[in-house]
Amino acid sequence: MNRITKKEHPEISVIMSVYNQRNAGRLKQSIMSVLEQTFRDFEFIIYSDGSDDAVLEQLKQYAGQDGRIVLLHSPQNRGLAYSLNTCIGVAGGKYLARMDDDDISVPERLAVQYEFMEAHPEISFSGSNAKLLDDSGVWGIRRMPEWPGRRDFLKYSPFIHPSIFVRRSVLEEAGDYQTGRDTWRCEDYELFMRLWRAGCLGCNLQRELLYYREDRNAYRKRRWRYRLDETKLRYRSFKEMKLLLPFGWCYALRPVAAGIVPPALILGIKHLYHRKEKTEERRFAEKTEERPMGKEASSVSKTAE
Repeated sequence: MNRITKKEHPEISVIMSVYNQRNAGRLKQSIMSVLEQTFRDFEFIIYSDGSDDAVLEQLKQYAGQDGRIVLLHSPQNRGLAYSLNTCIGVAGGKYLARMDDDDISVPERLAVQYEFMEAHPEISFSGSNAKLLDDSGVWGIRRMPEWPGRRDFLKYSPFIHPSIFVRRSVLEEAGDYQTGRDTWRCEDYELFMRLWRAGCLGCNLQRELLYYREDRNAYRKRRWRYRLDETKLRYRSFKEMKLLLPFGWCYALRPVAAGIVPPALILGIKHLYHRKEKTEERRFAEKTEERPMGKEASSVSKTAE
């Protein structure tokens, strides 16, 4: 293949942290979904956050094939916030686009978000809806509020982190990700609430621009320490956003309450809800003769193995 090189000052910097993503198929699909974007003027900054030699070697192979990849590596695992801040520090793009090492961007994602942000200079950052993906394929759709308001932060983050597309100048003014231990596993939530308090306007494009991996294991991995840290973060942030009263304190305790409910039950409820949404979307598409965006669930699930 012909080697593709990046411009000195690309329009977009895609940033991704990788920590021992040993599923080579998932990692390949995630990386290739960025490299095969219809929008071409970008650099792809990948931070290997203490990954072992096998994963690092795989990343080096991709970097050797496409000059738009800027590969950074730390022998020590420093965490997602530190990794992303390091990527931001070397990024040259006007915009920063997030990506995770097991999700899939649809081919038009960067083009759609870039055109939207260029047309709306008053918008500080944008996200999108997403199709939910596990080993069996697409099992639902996560629809986010188009214009999140203060109360939309109560239940959970109203933005899907790997779908975020933000102006670099916004982070230069508001600050990067917080690296303290009390924000681990909720770095994005803290950032979005901080941006809201700073008066930054964010929105979600009402299109599924991402295949977002969410499976049963995600609920089992959440340790009590992280639940307690998120509870403290919620309390502090809700207080600053004047959300604690009358019922905001109940939502502050949501991470702890969720830890008591069996993970299988939570996932079962989510499956039922998102399958219902998926059925409604299919009926709407058939009625209006619109074709769904992106690849079909079967092709996504097969190649992810």
